Amino acid sequence: MLKLHGFSLSNYYNKVKLALLEKGVPFEEVLVPVVGCPVDRAMSPLGKVPYLETEHGSLCESQVILDYIEARFPTPALLPTDPWLAAKHREIITFLELHVELCARQLYAQAFFGGTLPDKFLARVKGDLVKNLAAFKPLAVFGPYVAGDTFSAADCAAYVHLPLAGLATKIVYGEDLVAAAGIDWKTYVKLIEQRPTAQKVAADRKADQARATAVTKAAAGG
Repeated sequence: MLKLHGFSLSNYYNKVKLALLEKGVPFEEVLVPVVGCPVDRAMSPLGKVPYLETEHGSLCESQVILDYIEARFPTPALLPTDPWLAAKHREIITFLELHVELCARQLYAQAFFGGTLPDKFLARVKGDLVKNLAAFKPLAVFGPYVAGDTFSAADCAAYVHLPLAGLATKIVYGEDLVAAAGIDWKTYVKLIEQRPTAQKVAADRKADQARATAVTKAAAGG
């Protein structure tokens, strides 16, 4: 059986988990601590999650894992069979992750972990995000799904990444830059969360957040 290593607070972990659930693929979750996670570097050389343990060996990097899952378990499909359309879905995923999520990730230290970032740094990130979100908007279809009229691998990514970017910018800048770019991610997330698979991902993430909070309090003696 496949083993998915990571934790439910990770958006990239949840991206893979949602795809596995949508495909109905049996898998085991191997949860590691959020802080100081003992990652097997033979499986994930940079010590990052998620990584997937298979009977052939291990795979790291969420998009590599997603492509493997799609190739090995083609039904139900999460990518179109037409090469051009499949490439357009991957374009959305790549753009979303490289230019939106990774850009917004620079804010997470202040938004979610109590850090303080320099004003000049915050101004630069905001400028980049405004530019990148404006470029992402015409790529995304939202018809009603992010890449068209059918749920796909692109939704596995958009569902977990867009809310984090929106929330982080709202906390740091006092303005949800995703919504300000004309991307109605809240309505989109409500649509995705009508799916039982997304409901499970959301419930597990909430439970993991409570677990992480309890561990942090215990470590602090609270």
